[in-house]
Amino acid sequence: MTVTHRPPLLKRLPMGVWVGAFWSTIILVRSFQRPDEFRHLTELDGNMEGGPLLIVAVVTTFGALLLFRAPLASLGLALAGVVVALGSRVVETPIVVFLLADGVVGYIAATRSRRISILAVMLPVVLVTAFTVTRLIRQGDAGIAAEAAVASTAVIAWLIGNTIHQSRAHTETLRSRATQQAVTAERLRIARELHDMVAHSIGIIAIQAGVASRVMDTQPEETRKALDAIEATSRETLSGLRRTLRALRRSDAGSAPLDPAPGLADVEQLVAKTEEAGVRVDVRWRGDRRPVPADIDLSAFRIIQEAVTNVVRHSGTRDCSVSVDYRDDELSIEVVDLGCGGEGGAGYGIVGMRERVSLLHGEFSAGPRPEGGFRVAARLPVPAGTASTAAAVAPAR
Repeated sequence: MTVTHRPPLLKRLPMGVWVGAFWSTIILVRSFQRPDEFRHLTELDGNMEGGPLLIVAVVTTFGALLLFRAPLASLGLALAGVVVALGSRVVETPIVVFLLADGVVGYIAATRSRRISILAVMLPVVLVTAFTVTRLIRQGDAGIAAEAAVASTAVIAWLIGNTIHQSRAHTETLRSRATQQAVTAERLRIARELHDMVAHSIGIIAIQAGVASRVMDTQPEETRKALDAIEATSRETLSGLRRTLRALRRSDAGSAPLDPAPGLADVEQLVAKTEEAGVRVDVRWRGDRRPVPADIDLSAFRIIQEAVTNVVRHSGTRDCSVSVDYRDDELSIEVVDLGCGGEGGAGYGIVGMRERVSLLHGEFSAGPRPEGGFRVAARLPVPAGTASTAAAVAPAR
């Protein structure tokens, strides 16, 4: 069932309705005050006594009705009101209507394109210029300071509106850039997750398939074990891919996957699978082993997984060591083997590990050792207070 939320009354009614209601109230009050003099309906109070009130009322009402849908028409109506009001005996009346036109100019400059906004500011300037030229022709030499001041109000309104327009455009550009950066970061995160998951599984499957092909005729029992390992690894990989695809297809944040992300607690399972592929992994835990933030926990596991996968696929050795050191302010990881190399070809394993560490503002190094073999090391900062918080939460887990 779709629930439709109605906007507030102030937004449901056009602005022109509220402006018209305002002027209707003013006219009714004046009618009750002076019922015998209908001519006072066309007067303004105070300094503007004798000015046509109805001109201002009509211009503001219809201008407000057209402002959002046809701002240029609203501006034209306001300027037409200025022309009509110029015949008034009170000079303040056309100035009031002209200031209303300035407001429309500012709105157009803030919400419309540069071409339309320039056209909008030219209309009142041309009107003032034409009025000034006509007055000079009729009255001869006279000052134009008042007309210049009135015309400058239109330019000032345009400058204010244009500043608002540029500020909004800049904000939108920054928002679009931030969105694009977030999308790119999410793509890289998904690419790293898929690479780490698939590369490790495919490496194990390749090793087991090679073992099975070599002992197929002589050791059928070992062949069966290798095929069982291939089946288990492939099923787990397919399950992980399905979870990732389901998460990508879900559009709302409330349907995020409930499956826990892997972490350092899964290292022992990783070691067991690697040993089935023929590579023994010696894991050493140092320091006070404790829970760490989820992003650090996941990245630490993926770094170990990728480093061990490179040992299986590229090193040519059957042994490697993994060291996980829990320190007060950081988590240190080191994977060392005595093989002939780290990552072969132009793979993305080391690149992905480096990106993970960089996102967590840590330090990463990978390369051959002088005494032989290959070493992968990462240092991941742990936020202050994590240790005490984890210690308090640990008994409840």
